[in-house]
Amino acid sequence: MYTVKEVAQRLEMNEHTVRYYTDQGLVPSLKRDNHNIRLFDEASVRWLLCVKHLRHCGMPIEEIKTYINLCQKGDSTVRERYDIMRKQQTVALAQLEEAQHRVAYIEEKASNYLQMINGREKTR
Repeated sequence: MYTVKEVAQRLEMNEHTVRYYTDQGLVPSLKRDNHNIRLFDEASVRWLLCVKHLRHCGMPIEEIKTYINLCQKGDSTVRERYDIMRKQQTVALAQLEEAQHRVAYIEEKASNYLQMINGREKTR
């Protein structure tokens, strides 16, 4: 079992975010000890990882809740879950393309600056 701090470090999240997601009911397998302290098993960690990725794709908390509820209902919801994941895949691919454009822009700027630096050094 893991603590909030350990899970946050493992998943590169902050502790506040981990607590927020659990408070929102996004970790159905979450356990608590007799002092009401959150304890995470491997299933809980996997739920948090899923939530982290879906949030990074911009999925709202309410839609993530819907997805988690579908998961808990079992195989009868596989088609709906598939559709959700395909939609998020499209979003993630668009984000990747945007990131690639930003990287290309930065690379071009850096290259221009390097040429200017090299040009100055040659004139000295």
